[in-house]
Amino acid sequence: MLRALLLENLHPVARELLVAQGIEVTTRSGALDEDELIEALDGVHLLGIRSKTHVTERVVENAPDLLAIGAYCIGTNQIDLSAAAHRGIAAFNAPFSNTRSVVELALAEIIALARRLTERDKALHAGVWDKTAEGAHEVRGRTLGIVGYGNIGTQLSVLAENLGMTVVFYDTQEKLALGNARRAETLDELLAVADTVTLHVDGRAGNAGLFGAEQFAKMKPRSIFLNLSRGFVVDYAALRESILSGHIAGAAIDVFPDEPKKRGDAFDSELRGLPNVILTPHVGGSTQEAQESIGNFVSGKLRDYLTTGSTTLSVNLPNLALAQTNGRHRFAHLHRNTPGVLAAVNQTLAEHGVNIASQLLATQGDLGYVVTEVDGAVDPAVEAALAAMEQTIRLRVLS
Repeated sequence: MLRALLLENLHPVARELLVAQGIEVTTRSGALDEDELIEALDGVHLLGIRSKTHVTERVVENAPDLLAIGAYCIGTNQIDLSAAAHRGIAAFNAPFSNTRSVVELALAEIIALARRLTERDKALHAGVWDKTAEGAHEVRGRTLGIVGYGNIGTQLSVLAENLGMTVVFYDTQEKLALGNARRAETLDELLAVADTVTLHVDGRAGNAGLFGAEQFAKMKPRSIFLNLSRGFVVDYAALRESILSGHIAGAAIDVFPDEPKKRGDAFDSELRGLPNVILTPHVGGSTQEAQESIGNFVSGKLRDYLTTGSTTLSVNLPNLALAQTNGRHRFAHLHRNTPGVLAAVNQTLAEHGVNIASQLLATQGDLGYVVTEVDGAVDPAVEAALAAMEQTIRLRVLS
């Protein structure tokens, strides 16, 4: 019986899909720390997490049964991907499933900040009728600066143009500009022209501290700032000073450097209590539609990896797209990518009289992944010989 552990309040469909595959599933509502996770992974083959649970090298070293990790979110910086790969553990995420939800939140917050709706709302709840146009603006005709032009940034770009905004984007990689969006050659160029700046960068270590006092100072006076990407990319103390000085007119923040592990835990930030600041608890992708889509997508990837060996869209293993086995036996051999491995695999099969029906190989850096289908029954000695190869990281036999 294969076993799965799903953490952090995943959508029920994530569990249902795995159960339908005959997998025994345990669910827990919150995140686990390193020691708790090591203990919980005893005898577990699949792990499902979101952003709060960290899968470190020590965790994977102490989880010999673990075959795959599903990150039910976009980011994977909470997983030591290299350590997992070199112990034969595949990792999958959901790079597209919550894109629309994040984009809609960003647009809603841009409009709310431009109209200063948070202050109007607060006044009425306090019993004060504060009807005024002071500081309130339409977003039409204003310039939106998007930092990070990936799946979220590009969709935001298109919808923002539909609202009448001019879009400028900055990305460290070459990206195709959609619609009438214009690429800025530097971040400074974007900051000089944008009325609203929104961050949609990934969680790579190089993005830490991307935005601080220097960048806020270069933004246009009375502009708006949003961060719906990663908490560690922004110096929030510097943002606080920019808001209090009046240089930044408003901000919306969905992510923080240190976030509570579960719903109901205490939260604190230097941004609490500031005027025209929207704080949300990392809910950019937290809609029912997005979470259901993520649950289907990631659990589907985990199921396919178990049953077919397919690594399509894996974030840490060479990618192979594989169909069902059609009754044949299948060897999925993850190995160190050194010369002669494929020849050695085939020589081993030939020495044991095994006929190869089909074979696919993919490599990625120092890793290789070869999947071989063979006709007829397979002697256990064949498995033992392949597993004993010096370059073997993990061998799985599927049928």
